[in-house]
Amino acid sequence: MAEPRSKRPRVTLPACPAHRPLPGSRVRHGFPPAVEEALCGVTGAQLELHYCLQALGEYFDQSHVALPNISKFFLHQALEERKAAEALMKYQQERGGHYCSKTIQKPNCDYAVGLMKALELAMVQWKTMLRYFEELYALSVENADPHSASTIKKQFIGPKIQKIKLMGDLLTNARRLDCSQDGRNSLGDYFMDRLQKEFRTSIEPESSDHCRPCSPLQQCTGAAEGLKRPQRECSQHRNGIGPIYATIHCTTMLPQCNDGTGAKVKQGREGL
Repeated sequence: MAEPRSKRPRVTLPACPAHRPLPGSRVRHGFPPAVEEALCGVTGAQLELHYCLQALGEYFDQSHVALPNISKFFLHQALEERKAAEALMKYQQERGGHYCSKTIQKPNCDYAVGLMKALELAMVQWKTMLRYFEELYALSVENADPHSASTIKKQFIGPKIQKIKLMGDLLTNARRLDCSQDGRNSLGDYFMDRLQKEFRTSIEPESSDHCRPCSPLQQCTGAAEGLKRPQRECSQHRNGIGPIYATIHCTTMLPQCNDGTGAKVKQGREGL
């Protein structure tokens, strides 16, 4: 007879014992009170994680540490965790629940005075949040709430797994470079800040999000294309007024370029 599989001990969810459902909610449907209470508590833990990562980002931006890319990385991760907490709040409102305001505790990251300690702390925090979401997923399944279970699995468990993998890679590279653990800046910390791809590309905006102004050459080229288009359209007329009217119309609409090309073209058209 096969030995029964041992169950993994559950982590105590940071539930909100004082949480009470809204009495006048009209959109509440199939939202168990136990799931709502656990969601409220996990949202508070998510905000505490945001506070912890923000404190790490501010530490590495100080003048005696001077690791700007690592600081931006932690600040960017803190912003993502805050967005995740706001997504949890919005989901509770859509299901007819609400979030109870809580006191955010001071982050326990005073001992993380080196890059290795900071990465290990972030790894532990994300693993704890992953366990919270796994327990919340199991609680949703037990209380027959498939919508909450699907939302938690797709939007929160998957990103946390990717972050844990990222922190594992960063810790491996930090050990290879013998980064500091006692707060003394080392050459490995500098190499990680300058050469690690995740630190350099974590917050760089994409070039497609912003429009770049056209150069004067592109402006003149666009003006020439606009000059040819009305002439080609108006030259289809059989009478003799069409081309002359097209020439006058294009001359008045031609923009003035920096090199004086527009003025020369205008003088040539007026001479005709």
